[in-house]
Amino acid sequence: MRTVLAALAVILSLIAAAPAAAAAPPSDAWIEGYAAALLEREMKLPGPSLRVRDGVLTLSAGELSDVDRARVEALLRGIRGVTRVEIVAAPPPTAGSPVAAPAATAPPKVLAEWQTGLLPGGTLFKPLIADPRWPHFAASYQQYLRDPTLKDVGAVSFGETFSLLRERYWQSWWEVGVQAGVFAIFDLDAFSKDLINADYFVAIPFSYRAGDFSALLRVFHQSSHLGDEFILRTNPQRVNLSYEGVDAKLSYEFQDWLRVYGGAGYIFDTDPKDLHPWSIQYGAEVASPWPGRAAGWRPIAAVDVQHREENDWSSDFSARAGFEIDGVLASRKMQLLFEYFLGRSPNGQFFKQKIEYFGVGVHFHF
Repeated sequence: MRTVLAALAVILSLIAAAPAAAAAPPSDAWIEGYAAALLEREMKLPGPSLRVRDGVLTLSAGELSDVDRARVEALLRGIRGVTRVEIVAAPPPTAGSPVAAPAATAPPKVLAEWQTGLLPGGTLFKPLIADPRWPHFAASYQQYLRDPTLKDVGAVSFGETFSLLRERYWQSWWEVGVQAGVFAIFDLDAFSKDLINADYFVAIPFSYRAGDFSALLRVFHQSSHLGDEFILRTNPQRVNLSYEGVDAKLSYEFQDWLRVYGGAGYIFDTDPKDLHPWSIQYGAEVASPWPGRAAGWRPIAAVDVQHREENDWSSDFSARAGFEIDGVLASRKMQLLFEYFLGRSPNGQFFKQKIEYFGVGVHFHF
């Protein structure tokens, strides 16, 4: 019980600190990059020469001749930190004009999805919020229900997706990157908080985006390892689970509030050798339009469902809901989420074991 209270205290302290993080005014560089991405996505403008200074956003009227100017202004005014939007007849000042800030004091370049070339920053295929095995940084407390060996569990993940190269083709983009993650669970009721299982994941993802449609194809490896203390304490029947695989996912975003996705996967070079290879995955994510982007936070919810041939196509159901806060730790998003899972365990050699748990956690995404 003491462990549970400690875990909840950590979560509550993070929640208490969240409004302060959200309230910090963003820099002009952050606003400029965010505004360019928003216009690219919502209005299909390929990168207007907009500028931001002291929260005042300026762009040229000549670039808006074929779009709804009122909608552009509404989108830009909704960005947190924007104090005024000015649409002028002449292009706004550039880095070479007399009124521009000196090169030595110019704001740093913002990493954003619309940039191309080597190490462009961002990713074309957005993270799957409710997928229990999507690489990202997170920590959560989980309470297992009706489980004979586990009750209070700490779950952590360390990882991310990085774009190595991105190029543009007409009105679409493609990129190749690297994805890696470690997923571990701990028995919080054990005397030394035993490590139960750690899964290691690495992949080469190929991504594509055209407007609100995106796709991901990746080749990956996953291996699983039990904790030494857990082995000594329980003497389990070990399974050295390891395999390579390939999967593909398609995603479509409806405006800024609904996303649906689906795909399939195939594993090979498996250990044990008799694992059935096929799997399917689908889900949806919802983001509330209230209180709006200007507030810096919004409620979100997501569900993810997976079926594996190995488990006779039974459902592995994951649901998460809570709040997303923009601009935490520079360009990251922080999510405070309540979690529920019902299905076969995603944790390594326990893949045959049916589990159910509730949880609460903190998640970070670029």
